[in-house]
Amino acid sequence: MNRREFSKNSVLLGVGALAGFPKGSQARVQNESGDYYEEPAKKLPVRKFDVVVAGAGTGGVVAALAAAQQGAKTMLIERKGYTGGTVTEGGTALHSFYNLWKAFPGVKKCQVVRGIPQQIVDRLMAAGACSGHAEMVKGYNYDSVCTAIDTELYKLVTMQMLDEAGVFVAVNTLLTGAIMDGSRIRGAIVDSRSGREAIYARAFVDCSAYGDLAAFAGADYKVPNDYSCCNSIGLANVDLDGYVAYLKANGGNNQLAYGLRSGEGGKIVRFNGGLGGDFKKEAGKIGMSSMITTVQDNYLMFVKCNFKVPGSVINRDDMAKGELEVRKRQAKAVELFRKHVPGCEKAFMARTSPTLNIRRGRLITCDYDITHEDVLEGRHFDDDVMAYGFHDSAPRYQIKNGGTYGIPYRALRAAGVENLLVAGMMITSDHRPHMSTRNTVACMGQGQGTGTAAALCAKKNCGTRDLRYSDLRAALVKGGVYFES
Repeated sequence: MNRREFSKNSVLLGVGALAGFPKGSQARVQNESGDYYEEPAKKLPVRKFDVVVAGAGTGGVVAALAAAQQGAKTMLIERKGYTGGTVTEGGTALHSFYNLWKAFPGVKKCQVVRGIPQQIVDRLMAAGACSGHAEMVKGYNYDSVCTAIDTELYKLVTMQMLDEAGVFVAVNTLLTGAIMDGSRIRGAIVDSRSGREAIYARAFVDCSAYGDLAAFAGADYKVPNDYSCCNSIGLANVDLDGYVAYLKANGGNNQLAYGLRSGEGGKIVRFNGGLGGDFKKEAGKIGMSSMITTVQDNYLMFVKCNFKVPGSVINRDDMAKGELEVRKRQAKAVELFRKHVPGCEKAFMARTSPTLNIRRGRLITCDYDITHEDVLEGRHFDDDVMAYGFHDSAPRYQIKNGGTYGIPYRALRAAGVENLLVAGMMITSDHRPHMSTRNTVACMGQGQGTGTAAALCAKKNCGTRDLRYSDLRAALVKGGVYFES
């Protein structure tokens, strides 16, 4: 389906909709041709907000908090029953709050992402759900720190923060359409077990990862399909020391960090090493990484199995096949640990993600496209909303001299739509810089930028391109955002 067909269908969804499920509201057969069914028109109940954020994942949580902190009446829409997204389902740790100072002798250590993302870390620390910003002892040419989190407590902590901020959180709610007035979004159509509703707002932020709201609004997009998907498991009843010893004996280790684990400092929270023999051979077949990331004893928080989905990540049937394949791989991963790793003979799968995690869905065309050179040369812009210093392809690609680059506000404005901002893995067309901008802490920082901007646009009743950057910059500085200059 191309973009215009998708947009046409989204309008039909918005027009022909059932408002809740009252008695007698069942759809009747009308003009049935056999190929299509035309729903009867219904009046939808309306809710009104200043800002609507689609997707309560890595960037969406921060965007909603940022908008609420600016005083905007904010709604957050999430199809699952909890917050967190990739942070809780597909990551290994939060990458990265710091510049890559350890790889460049003489470069000053600097925490470059602060503000609301750091507020979340502070709350996690208070709940015993984070390793802290544990410095890498080995592998610091990849990342200077490891910030590991407890996946389940992350959900609780962020949901509490949203509740305290007064955000209207609509979980178990599916975004199904957009109400358009020319190039401006008037509202979003949502479905839940409470029925179908129209959600009106002045400004919108798409943090859905798939770019659903942007697509419904008619924004231009592509689907590059240039990554493997993954699902992660939590592996319980493991002997962490035994696993570390096994990896050391089978190729050594290339990443190592010590931090808080089960409330005690100085314990391993990240470890990556070589796999040998049959373990390595079989792990390769199922796309399994040997990375440890954990904040609890006897538990591997993330064991990831990767799979390149044939077809498209926005095709339901293609993804259904991928879901089955990866769950088969997860079961094999458990078998590998039981068979080969001392102390893991009774390991079991304690957690999985509810769906495959994508690294990129729709690529939304924005007013600016961040380039490979922008990232590697450490370029900053006259409309930066944040600074960032991590690249997931390090050490092959590193930001010059352990510095940072800026993510400009214009790179977060959906082209052709007056009041829509996007954040997260939906920006940056070139795969190489996307390997930086898609990472969790970059998405969090983008969330604060877009949520703040959306709230200001709603307050001033202006479009995203009419907002004065000086006002946005002042609000971000007040919100604790670090700028390189």
